Amino acid sequence: MQIENNLNENDLIQQIGNNAVRDAQRKSLENGVPNVYSKNGFLYYQLVDGTITMDNPFENKELKMKLELSIKNENKE
Repeated sequence: MQIENNLNENDLIQQIGNNAVRDAQRKSLENGVPNVYSKNGFLYYQLVDGTITMDNPFENKELKMKLELSIKNENKE
């Protein structure tokens, strides 16, 4: 996390918050969880492969299938 010097308190808090959000987004994708964004009342999903879609991966059981496959593969090892 890079923090600039010479920031006022409000800018410093904003920068710390922005860095924390970017870190959380990165970790979500690394763990196979899509990032969800809202713009003008519409939801957008950033999938692990970087694809942006409006199709909800939580509704179509895509994530559940990935989890089950992952667990099966771990048990084989």
